Amino acid sequence: MSLRDQLNDDLKEAMRRGETVRRDTIRLLLAAIKNEEIARGHALFDDEVQEVTRRLIRQREESIVEFRKGGRQDLVEREEAEIAVLRSYLPPEMSREDVERRVRAAIAEVGATGPRDIGRVMGRLATELRGKADLGQVREIVQQVLSG
Repeated sequence: MSLRDQLNDDLKEAMRRGETVRRDTIRLLLAAIKNEEIARGHALFDDEVQEVTRRLIRQREESIVEFRKGGRQDLVEREEAEIAVLRSYLPPEMSREDVERRVRAAIAEVGATGPRDIGRVMGRLATELRGKADLGQVREIVQQVLSG
């Protein structure tokens, strides 16, 4: 079953159960997927659907920061609930320890010696870890390892 089929089934189930946050979040995700399909000119594959899902999660994380600054705890809670729904459609991310092992292996393969080699290491890791780990976290680990 494709991820899109799963989303449609889960939408129906959320509607039956009266789960408004889940229902609204799935509808939002389906709309974002449809917009991306129009932009790309083809039906999205599961990995592309996951990219869209990650983008929506990032948007919500950014919103949470702003809502906290504004003292809107009600909106923070709503965004966190939406993030939880969105994350349920992504494969589990790698642990920090696994990412660090991959980073150290990539540094050895590339022969990186300092912070100016971050780009080469990230180029090596980006394709391998995309969808499996947060690339922002990967970059942070690369910087830590190469700096000290």
